Order: sequence, then C-alpha cells, then structure tokens
Amino acid sequence: MQRYFIDKSKITNELILPTDIYHHAIRVMRMHVGSYFELVLETQKIALMRITQVKKDEAKAELIKWVEANVELPASVTIACALSKGEKAEWIVQKGTELGAKEFIFFAGEFSVTKWDSKKVTKKVDRLAKVALNAAQQSHRTKIPNVHYCSSLDAIELPRFDYRLVAYEESAKEGEKSNLFKLTTSLKKQVEASLSSEILAVFGPEGGISAREVAYMNENAFVFAGLGPRIMRAETAPLYLLSALSFALELG
Repeated sequence: MQRYFIDKSKITNELILPTDIYHHAIRVMRMHVGSYFELVLETQKIALMRITQVKKDEAKAELIKWVEANVELPASVTIACALSKGEKAEWIVQKGTELGAKEFIFFAGEFSVTKWDSKKVTKKVDRLAKVALNAAQQSHRTKIPNVHYCSSLDAIELPRFDYRLVAYEESAKEGEKSNLFKLTTSLKKQVEASLSSEILAVFGPEGGISAREVAYMNENAFVFAGLGPRIMRAETAPLYLLSALSFALELG
C-alpha cells in the first residue's frame, strides 16, 4: 500500500490532500474514489485513509483507522560518510534509509577527491533529503532520515552519541573481528532494557582516512572496527553495518 508523510501532528476525520500528495496519488498512482493509502504524521502515527472525492485540482480522504506498526531500527544510527565520487551519496541515502538509518552526514574528508562547492551544498542536501523521503515512503518507514553536510570530520557534533565507531580498513587488514560484535552485543542489552542508544558510524572515502583524522578519532573514543576480511567500496560499507545491526537487534 502506498505510504505518504504529512507535516501535521494531528488530522481530522476528513482531509484535503496536500498538493504534493494529490499529484502523486491521483496523477501518478491513478488513485480514485475508494482507493486506500497510509499517511504518517509528524508524531509517527500511521493513519489508514480512503479517498472520498476527486476533482480536477483537489481530492479528499477520510480517516478509516489508526494502524499499529513497529518498523524502526531499535537503535538510532547516524551514518557519516566522507564525500566520494559519482552518485554514491544518493545510493547510500536511498539504501541506508531502507535499512533503517536515522540520519546521514556527509563531510569533506581530507582524502576525499570530490568536493562540494559551497554555493551548491544546500541544493545537494535538499536533493538527498528528497531521496530519503522517497525511500522512507517506499520502505514504509515512520521516520524520514535527516541529511546534513559538515565541512570536515571534526565539525560533526560528538557529545550526543553514546557509541562512536569508524569502519577502518587497516583494522580489517590486521584481522580485527570483534569490535563490531562487541558493539552489537552491548546494543542488544540496551534494547532489551528498553534504553535508547545513539550511534555514530564513520566511513572514509575511496582514498581512506588520513593520519590526522585517525588521531582525532582516537582522542574522541571512537571504536575502530573491521567489517570482515574483504575490502568494501565506500558505498557498500555503510549498508553492511546497517544490515549487521538489523540482524543483531531485530532478527537475532
């Protein structure tokens, strides 16, 4: 069933569809009187709606019932990626949203080949936010991940995170295998105790992480983790981590 997000904390029993939802539901999806869809409010409540009226530029829907669903990852995961070449940022946001990420931060790593023109940062972030919205609707999330840009790794605000992890290629080469397992074990205990956790996971660009960035993360209590014996692409590693967390916290 099609799902939409609306910028409202509550709705009445009858709703005039906002312009963007009207366009997609009526013009793109060809919905008609009697068609059903789900509407997610700012409070993350889910409403089952039925279209009752369709006009040339307007449609109305009625509230049928409230839907109970628990689809969010039990831990709040922020994916922080150094800028990489091509359209990798869009891929990371799209697939990372499907896998449950709460937030994405893109930063200019010291070894990043790609740089974002300061005049175009807002446009790029807005584009990625639209990707996150579409992916959240497609995957039936109740939260739309936030997307931010930071000028460097040390511009990311660290105090709000309970856990800080960096996927470090050198750790993988040296055979480090236990740190991610330790993290998931600790998180599972938090979830079982109904405690919330904020996780920051940092990923470098194709060129890797600089010595200065490594030193900075050491100074700020980051856990350096290998993600298995194989070396992954910059856009694959975040998805591996999210999948591992989902398995440990939702399926394990």
